[in-house]
Amino acid sequence: MQFNENAELDTSQVNDQRGGGGVGGRVALGGGGLGIVGVIIYFVLSQLGGGMELPTGSGFGDVGQNQQVGSEAIKEKCRTGADANRESDCRAVAFINSIQGYWTDQFARSGRTYQQAQTNFFSGGVQTRCGNATSAVGPFYCPADGQVYIDLNFYQELRQKFGAEGGPFVEAYILAHEYGHHVQNLLGTSDRVGQEAGPTSGSVRLELQADCYAGAWANHAQSVPTASGQPLITGVTQEDVNAALDAAARIGDDYIQSELGGGQVDTTQFTHGSSAQRQKWYTTGYDTGDPARCDTFGTDNLG
Repeated sequence: MQFNENAELDTSQVNDQRGGGGVGGRVALGGGGLGIVGVIIYFVLSQLGGGMELPTGSGFGDVGQNQQVGSEAIKEKCRTGADANRESDCRAVAFINSIQGYWTDQFARSGRTYQQAQTNFFSGGVQTRCGNATSAVGPFYCPADGQVYIDLNFYQELRQKFGAEGGPFVEAYILAHEYGHHVQNLLGTSDRVGQEAGPTSGSVRLELQADCYAGAWANHAQSVPTASGQPLITGVTQEDVNAALDAAARIGDDYIQSELGGGQVDTTQFTHGSSAQRQKWYTTGYDTGDPARCDTFGTDNLG
């Protein structure tokens, strides 16, 4: 896949905090933070008694601890689809624009108004209304402030430690999943879920629905226009979709517990769903292109 080189990017949807210094502690995920892998990572780390360090040299605009990037700099850097084709962080901006453009249209079709969410790029650690977070928690959405948080080096983490194929459409899947949580927050779905874990828990259903929402966006990715009316994304292939499905498998509860957590799978600790479930619900969204088919709360068969 690639981006329409003449399409305009909207960097107002991104707050670039990279290089602002690390923040210790952990995000209060049980108190509201919703991450694509966060709770699982903390479970694994608690079992191993260790920590994860994000790699450097990922190509995602790595910055030093004393070097500030800032939203004004990314505004100058990321203007068009041509910039997104060249620069990795501009690519993230483009995906965010497309995902929010899709949900703006979907909400309008149902007589609702979509409220845009800010995405925060950070490095090392970040402060949120859900608590402090380090990069080890992975990308997450904080319902308390209605914002998405991501250390872009996580994409390299997916390849190096999780063994994922990686690629642009994998990056899009991660962001679309987090914006799925924003949609759940706007619709009140998140309020139905407590802190319980388990294979059929509300937490698992919430995460699988966010995967399905990500797939629904992916189905429409090539038709979502920018403000100028031009499609932003072109040339999505089956290889792109397969890479996203590969990533979904690598961040299933069972895969992470068995491959990163010492080989033992404990279904009572499931919070995001198995690899097969995550693939199933992303595929459901992608094949149908219909968010209404993503009702993981209305079925006994999660896959």
